[in-house]
Amino acid sequence: VQLQASGGGLVQAGGSLRLSCAASGRTVSNYVMGWFRQAPGKEREFVEAITWTGTTTLYANSVKGRFTISRDNAKNTVYLLIHSLKPEDTAVYYCAYDSTSSFRSSSYYTYAYEYWGQGTQVTVSS
Repeated sequence: VQLQASGGGLVQAGGSLRLSCAASGRTVSNYVMGWFRQAPGKEREFVEAITWTGTTTLYANSVKGRFTISRDNAKNTVYLLIHSLKPEDTAVYYCAYDSTSSFRSSSYYTYAYEYWGQGTQVTVSS
């Protein structure tokens, strides 16, 4: 499975971005997709995840109300729409693939995901 993330960039505080992650290769018929981010000098942290049906999502409290995850299964693509960007949102954003069909207690953690995209840089200026 290959993941290609895109959509990052430099944006002013208060702005919006939409990140995309396209999956290709031997994906299973149902899989969870997640987004994580890593700021300089910090651990990679969970942002949001979504099940195959798109009806159930997980999110970090730090992004509640500002980040929205969605997916288009026909395109094997997951999106992360970010509103009201803050300087502390500056990080490399990674998409990740978990071949399980539903969330687990581990879905908040990097070790639950088997494949990762290369990351896309989001920089928010104040």
